[in-house]
Order: sequence, then C-alpha cells, then structure tokens
Amino acid sequence: MHTSIGKVKRLVLLCLSVLSVYSCTENIDTSARYVFKEETISSYLSKQEIYSEYYDLLGRVPISDMSETTVLQLMAARGNFTCFAPTNEAIHEYLKTLVLDSLIAEPSWSSFTDSTKLDSIRKVIVFNSIIDGGNEATQLFETPNFPVENNSELSIGNLMDSKLTVNYVDNNPDSIYINGDCAIDILNRDIPAINGFIHRIHKVIAPRNITAAYYLQNILDKQIEGYLVAARVIQACGLMDTLTKVRDEVYEKLYQSGKIPDLIGMTSYGFAEGSIGYAPKHRKYGFTIFAETDAFWRSQGIDPRDPDLLKKLEQWIMDNKQYSEEDLKMFTSEDYESPNNLIHDWITYHILPMKIPANKLVIHHNEYNYYRNNPSNLGIPVYAFYASYGRRRLFKLYESKASQGVCINRFPVRDLERLGTGDEVSCDPDKVGCKVLTADSMAIVNDIENCCIYPIDAPLAYTDEVRDNLQRDRIRFDGMSLCPGIMNNDIRKKAATEERYQHVYIPAKTIYPYTENMVLNDDCKFVYYNAHDYDWCNLDADEMKAVGRFEIMFKLPPVPRRGTYELRYRVLANGNRGVGQIYFGSNPNNLPVADIPMDITVRADGRNTGWEDDTEDQDYNAEVDKRMRNNMKMKGEKSTAKNGNTSSTARHFANREIIRHIIVRQTLDPNETYYLKIKSVLDSDKKEFYMDYLEFVAKEIYDNPEKPEDIW
Repeated sequence: MHTSIGKVKRLVLLCLSVLSVYSCTENIDTSARYVFKEETISSYLSKQEIYSEYYDLLGRVPISDMSETTVLQLMAARGNFTCFAPTNEAIHEYLKTLVLDSLIAEPSWSSFTDSTKLDSIRKVIVFNSIIDGGNEATQLFETPNFPVENNSELSIGNLMDSKLTVNYVDNNPDSIYINGDCAIDILNRDIPAINGFIHRIHKVIAPRNITAAYYLQNILDKQIEGYLVAARVIQACGLMDTLTKVRDEVYEKLYQSGKIPDLIGMTSYGFAEGSIGYAPKHRKYGFTIFAETDAFWRSQGIDPRDPDLLKKLEQWIMDNKQYSEEDLKMFTSEDYESPNNLIHDWITYHILPMKIPANKLVIHHNEYNYYRNNPSNLGIPVYAFYASYGRRRLFKLYESKASQGVCINRFPVRDLERLGTGDEVSCDPDKVGCKVLTADSMAIVNDIENCCIYPIDAPLAYTDEVRDNLQRDRIRFDGMSLCPGIMNNDIRKKAATEERYQHVYIPAKTIYPYTENMVLNDDCKFVYYNAHDYDWCNLDADEMKAVGRFEIMFKLPPVPRRGTYELRYRVLANGNRGVGQIYFGSNPNNLPVADIPMDITVRADGRNTGWEDDTEDQDYNAEVDKRMRNNMKMKGEKSTAKNGNTSSTARHFANREIIRHIIVRQTLDPNETYYLKIKSVLDSDKKEFYMDYLEFVAKEIYDNPEKPEDIW
C-alpha cells in the first residue's frame, strides 16, 4: 500500500462494501516504451497484448444508453482524448475485489449471472478511464501539465462525469498516482496518438460513489479513529440526512428529456459574445468539512471513544473561549439537533454548503504578480469569503507565499501602500488561523461523491477575535461565490476553454430554480462567463451578465459585527451595458430603493465621476480618490492584473471601464440576512447588465482618519 494513503483512510475504505478495494500492485512494468506511429488510441491498444482485456471492454460499452456506438469506436475517431488504460493484470485484480465484495464467485467475466450488473461493471472500468477533451487540444492531459499540488483535480471530468485527482509520492513527479493509489507507469505515460494520449495504469480507476453520510457512518460503525469525533458530533446534531444529498433527480430528468433548454443565439438576445449559453448538465449538492483530527482531541485530553464525548467537548469549547459570554446566551437548547444548541452551532461552522476541491479553495488566476505559466510561483495573497452552513457566519479562505498553504481566518500584515508590493509582511501568532492540510493523507477529496473533508492544524471557531478581525477586513466576494450550486456543479472557474464551459446559461426560476441564493425572473437571460486562461481584468477572471427585462435578487453573506458598512458593486462599463435600479434591504419581498439607477454604459472617466489617471504624485492620486468617493465611485482594485502584469491592473489607466459603485452606507446587523436586487429600467431588452464582485467595507476601514483605505 502506498505511503501517500493514510492509515485512517485505508482502514475506512477497506471496510466499505462498494465496488473497489485498494489492491494496487507494485509490479510496475519497465519494458521499453512504445515508439510513436500515426495511430489512433484504439489502433494502438489493439496491438498491445497487455491491454487485450481493456480493448475488449471498450468494444462492449456503448457511449450512452441511447446509442449503439461503442467507446472503442469513439477512440477510433478524431478528438482529444486522455486514456488511462489499465493492464490485463489490473483488471484481473479488480475482479478479485468484486469477489471479496461478494458480487461474483470467481474473478472472471463468466462469473457474472446478472447482465445488468455485468454491464455496470464494464461501464465503471471504461468510463472512469477516459477524459474527452472535446474540440480543444488544450484539454489533453500530459503528465508535465498535471496540477502540481497533491489532491488537485484534472480540469475535465471523465466519461463518468467524475473528476480525477493527482498525487505525487514524496513530491516525486515520476511517482504519479490517479485518485490516490492508481499508479501511472513511469515508462509508459504520455504515449501520443492521433486523437490523444495514453497512460498505462496498474490499477483500475473505480472511485466509490458513496456519500459523506455513508463515509462517516462507517467510521462510527467500525469506531475508526481519524475523524471519529467529527463523525460522532455530526451524527448527534442530526446532520447525516443532509449529508446524504447527492443530486437533484428532478433536474436530471428534466435536463435529459430536453426540458432544460440551452440559450441558442446569445447575440440575438443582446449578449456581446457567445453563440450558445449551455445549461448545466447536472444539479448536484455538495459540502466541504474542515475537521480537527482525533489526534488533536487526544492532545487536549479528550478520548474520541469516550461515552461522554459531547459533554466534554462542550466544556472544552467553553474553557477555551470559542464563544464570547454574550454569544453563549444564544444557546438555550440542550437538544443537539437544535440550531440553538452550542455543539450544533460549533460543528456547522466547520461546514461549507459546497464541495470545493483543493485547487479551488482559493482561485489563482490573475492576481497581481502571478503568472499562469508559472503557477507554483505565487503572486500577492488571494482570498475568498463564504457563508458557513447552519447559522450563516462569515468564513475566510486565504493563501499567500508566506502562509505555505490555504488557511482559514488568517489576518496578516501586508504591504498595502500605494507603491507597495501587496505581499504579506508578517502575521501575529494569534492571527495565523487554521491551516487546511490539503496534501495530508487524511484529506478526502475524491472518495466521497458529495463532499471533501480536510484536516486542519488548529481548532476552528467563530470567536470574538475572528469576528473583530473580519470587520477590520475588506469583505470582497465574487458574485458567483454566493451560489453553492455553481461550485458544486463545476461551473465556477472551470479550467476549460470550450464554449460549453465558457458560457453557462442559468435558467429562470419558472424553468427551474437552479441556484440557492439567486432568484431570476422569467424575462431574465442570465449567463456566467468563465475566462479561463484569458487576460480578463476581472476578479478571478469571470463575470456574470443578464439581458432582457431582468430582475435578479441575491442573498448576500453576513457581516461579522453590527456597524456601519458600505456595500460596493464592481462593474466594467461600456456601450454594450445597460441601466439597472438597485434595491437593498433585509425583507426580500419589500426591498427599498438604493440611490439612483446604476448606469454602466459610460466609462469611469465620464459623467463627472472625478476620474483622473494616476500620476507620480501619490498625494494628488489620493485627492482624486477622495473626489471620486464624494461621487459614490471608486477606481478598480490594484490587486487584479492581466496575467500578473503589474503595469496593467484594474486600477490602471488602460482600464478606465472598471469602476466600483458605492451602493449604500448604512448600519448592518450580523443576525440579519440582506438581499440585493437589480432591475432593468431600460426600454431595450438587448442591453447587458454586468457584475463582477461585491464588497462589504466597515466604516473603520473606509473612514479611518489615521489610516486611509488602501487601493488594493
């Protein structure tokens, strides 16, 4: 068994009665590598005896239930396929696992007595082994282009619509494993064919389609330490049913029957780009759990198997001041399933209502001093804000060069002077936050269909200190981060350049209520634009656009403390845009108007915004910023740049289309939920309304007489 798989994870997965068990062979073939000839993948495989079993399976599995075309025929066609081809021995070892699972009596295909089960197993082997890159040659996966971080996903799902992850043993790029333990042959990888690449693997890729609830229940049943405390708490709090949710079957049936339409002819509706806005294929549910390990709890004197675990955990939470005295007054219930129970509230702050793979916890794309052709060399820090599960509380994910990984609720000192570097300078010990151990052997990324589980190196809580630090932070959040379904369904920042992934059409509510925190009226045509690998000067290089007589309402994340805040809306103005009336408040059925309609047809230097290009005189630049604020406007942020280019940022003169509108200044309460509504006010239904990101900024930041707000 490979050292990259932790003891806990091995024990858990060996106990699961599903299709595959870790049975990887260490007998890596070191025979001479194939010399490339002009052949398709199918042609190459047909001539290699070592793949005879796999080749036979390819010819027996249709590409869909509604087609007679086989996958073998697909592999003979033009295209851009990545094929992880298992050897005969790998397939034989996989059949042995089915014997152990009592699915068949002998490790042979003739042992199957149920034809449906036989077809299912064949499909598992074949569909999990092939990635279809469509028409894009950039969606081929050679090993030099694999993600560099352990547990990172390949950007395109396989034919089973599942993402494969990449692991390196001891950081050795020549020791590459798919989904943790499927070794790629060192001498037989990146084999070129006319229509793609072939990688020889020594274990069948057959991830278990299990839920988070199933995974955690197995831990409880077997009393397996690692995440036993987390599993016991989640069960006691009545969250198991929630963690069984995988996909919206109603949506699946509607999509497959053609009742969820694509948006054909986007330009005819008024969009400036795009021919088709493709509706999402799926509507999946997902979760991310950040958990203290059982080893941590033992270091605190708490036995994960203790019958009185919950009481002792509750006492530890109070003794270690995970809540303020004022906050403790909220918890009036002794029922662990009640939101008013301390343990329930504590554990739900460990959960996000979306499944986030390791390489998307924060998004690196176009931050200042970051270059996509050198992804291991980070630029300035990047961060993302989310609302937690349960009682919605603010959650910050952060990564910098200094943090050495993604952290939760880290609040460092940064060089944010006008001519500064933007880099992290230092971080006080009480502000380092929790490190997310994404590369740890206990990180569960691809073994659970609806969840990722990450160990953390310190206790996680929404303490007074965290809330104070969040209030002193500028809470900048991408518009699409508000909608968990966008992440769960691999829509937001998908690393692909095909049109299907560039223009995603989100249907209106009456067609189907696809998004949890966004409501679209019937006349709204809403498209998510993903600019993967493009030099867009948007936060995370993506944006949202709407046309028609639109009316869009967003449910916003919570603020950390009661106080006065600015809500800002960042746009890129041009002649293709429209005009929208903004509404803001806490009653979604009766939202007050927020200022005059927002006209985003005019560049930032028009209509008396006060805009002037930056000069070498920083005092004068500060005066320009002040003048703009008097007009409820701000320049774009310095932190976003075109492919790292520090002379071409969102604040730079070449991007005078970018501007931040100050929507409201008012007192906000952390216990209230706030909504933002945008309604078209133009006679024309052909104008785009654009959104990039929003900001909550406390008065302590924007109106600080001692330290003016930075331009980053």
